[in-house]
Amino acid sequence: MQVTAAAVARLPRQNVRVPADEFAHVWADAERLAERDWYAAGVAMTCRWLAAAVVDWPDGHRETARAPVSQRAGKAYPELIQAEYAAAERLDMQRPRPSWLDARPGWSEAVCATFRWAWRRTGPAPLLRPDVRP
Repeated sequence: MQVTAAAVARLPRQNVRVPADEFAHVWADAERLAERDWYAAGVAMTCRWLAAAVVDWPDGHRETARAPVSQRAGKAYPELIQAEYAAAERLDMQRPRPSWLDARPGWSEAVCATFRWAWRRTGPAPLLRPDVRP
C-alpha cells in the first residue's frame, strides 16, 4: 500500500498520539519494507488500522484495514485500540508461541512496538529514520 497525503489527511487524530507527519513517515517506511520483512509488515498493518486506511487487495476488492491481532473488521477507535494493544501484548508473551507466529519473525514485536509508540507514547518509533530496518 502506498501512503498518500489523502490517507494521512483522513487519519483519525484520536487514534494516534504522535505528530501526524511522524506517523506518516514511519508508516510509509514500513509499507516500503513490508513485503520482505515481517517486522516492517507488523508496523504497516498496525499503522493501516490506526489510520483507518482503505486497503486494495490483489483480487480487486477494497476494505478498511483490519485490526492486526484480532483481525476485527471496522475502523479503530480509542477503546478498541486499547483492547487490541492488550491482545497484542498477550500474544507476544504467549509461551509456547503459536507456530504461525514463529513463521513471522518480529511481527508481534513490531505490532506491540507500534502501539507503544503511536498509542501509548511510551516507546520510540518502531522504525527509526534514516536507519530504517532492512
